[in-house]
Amino acid sequence: FTEMMGEACERLALRVTGWCLMPNHFHLLLWPYEDGDLSRWMQWLMTCHVRRYHRHYHSDGHVWQGRFKAFAIQEDGHYLTVLRYVERNPLRAKLVQKAQEWRWSSLRALKEPAAYPFLCDGPVQRPTNWLSLVNRPQPQDQLKSIRNCIQRGAPWGDPAWIKRTAAQLGLN
Repeated sequence: FTEMMGEACERLALRVTGWCLMPNHFHLLLWPYEDGDLSRWMQWLMTCHVRRYHRHYHSDGHVWQGRFKAFAIQEDGHYLTVLRYVERNPLRAKLVQKAQEWRWSSLRALKEPAAYPFLCDGPVQRPTNWLSLVNRPQPQDQLKSIRNCIQRGAPWGDPAWIKRTAAQLGLN
């Protein structure tokens, strides 16, 4: 899947700033250059993945349920909170003792940048104590707020930014 993410970036320019592949789902932090980039990139990635999956397992039908979910994130501390949420996912699911032990995430990829050339710096630099932050539990109100944005496709940031962004994107 990570190889396909790299191929997708070669075909359609888009910045991947974070990811975590879990046994039954995945999270991607993507930073498009232009309107429409995200949908085109995801369509190529998912179509390619499904074809390769069926070829490998000699199967057919749906691999994923429903369309991908996306939401805009304010490019400040809110971005880092969502990145932390994503990279902390395997630790929260009790799959590892430390988040950086999970092989299929951008947190682990930071140790092997040559293996993941498509991983880009995000709009906000990770602080020097990033590993420590990711390995600490996040407040429940943050988790609830992020999960709500995932489900609803609602922007996440400061109230004034959310209002402006929702209006720009035509969201109620």
